[in-house]
Amino acid sequence: MQATLTVLPRTPSLAAPRHRRLFEAAVRYTLLGCGLIAVLVAGLTAWTFFAGSLPFFEKVSLGEFLGSIRWAPITVPEGYGTLALIADTAVITGISLLVAVPLGVLAAVFLSEYCSPRLRSFLKPVLEILGGIPTVVYGFFALRTVTPWLQEMFPSIGFWNGLSAGIVMGFMILPLVASLSEDVLYAVPRSLREAAYALGATRGEVILRVVLPAAMSGIGAAFILALSRAIGETMIVALAAGRTPAWPPDPTQPMMTLTTTIVNIATGDHEATAFIWAALFAIGALLFVVTLSLNIASHFIVKRFRELYE
Repeated sequence: MQATLTVLPRTPSLAAPRHRRLFEAAVRYTLLGCGLIAVLVAGLTAWTFFAGSLPFFEKVSLGEFLGSIRWAPITVPEGYGTLALIADTAVITGISLLVAVPLGVLAAVFLSEYCSPRLRSFLKPVLEILGGIPTVVYGFFALRTVTPWLQEMFPSIGFWNGLSAGIVMGFMILPLVASLSEDVLYAVPRSLREAAYALGATRGEVILRVVLPAAMSGIGAAFILALSRAIGETMIVALAAGRTPAWPPDPTQPMMTLTTTIVNIATGDHEATAFIWAALFAIGALLFVVTLSLNIASHFIVKRFRELYE
């Protein structure tokens, strides 16, 4: 009896795993390329600032740059001290954080612990709309609305002042704090809350003693990111705070931040090859170092206080 061998045609499904592997490899290398581009842009930015600031530091010492309070680049004798600028930046940033952090954390607690899912789905996007408003609008609001209100309460406050800029900047970064903190609070396992309730804890005790400590790493990271955002803000402080360095810092009077100084140099009548442009790059390098340090600190805060749940 003769045996018959039947050859079955190759089905397309046998080639599917190879296509999937190629697709996954393409996606992997695409994501890797996007990450490398981000690193490359950051590296080029840092190189631009540090290379551009070399002529400045050949003439001005680092001690004078960071330790002197006199910033007068176009007068005789010249002065390139940024201590007053750093202090003004710190004061305005501190005012903004005093506004944004308490209100942002309280808003996050309400959204995650007290708000119904339907109301939460409505309130959270509305809150995040504040983060999409152009900062120049915030600046005009601070100058034309908040400052007159403050002058009615405190007549000694100047037309340009750091208090108005700090308050409005706080409301600008509030959505950042609230959104990040709410995401962290919402991610705390429900089992921790139920265990606390089973022990007889009230809702307030659960929030203060269980939920907030469990989410502290994320809230700390949100604080650091808000701090970085406030330090780098330009238009609000340029419009509302003024352009006069104040020493000692007085938030009721005109103040000048590091970012406002960059605006003054970049929008002035100086040629791009002038020495003062090297001062611009030096201030940019200082802001870059400060922001990078804050981001590194945020990473270590999250790593140090993170709590893992299974």
